[in-house]
Amino acid sequence: MDMNRLISMILRRVMRRAVNKGISSGVNAMSKRGNGAAQSASSGGAQSPQVASAGAAKKARRAARMARRMGKF
Repeated sequence: MDMNRLISMILRRVMRRAVNKGISSGVNAMSKRGNGAAQSASSGGAQSPQVASAGAAKKARRAARMARRMGKF
């Protein structure tokens, strides 16, 4: 394996991890900023905002993961 391929392989791996970490932190930040009235109305008002935002963050991370998978095809 030549040096150019090795460097590009390592660089791709590092960049992939950095982008994934950035996407995850962005999704978490946006889920914390969510509209409390809309979330409580959709969840029936039984859950606390932290529980509702955690569920929204989980759904958003899952959607982002699916989008990255679809981007590979």
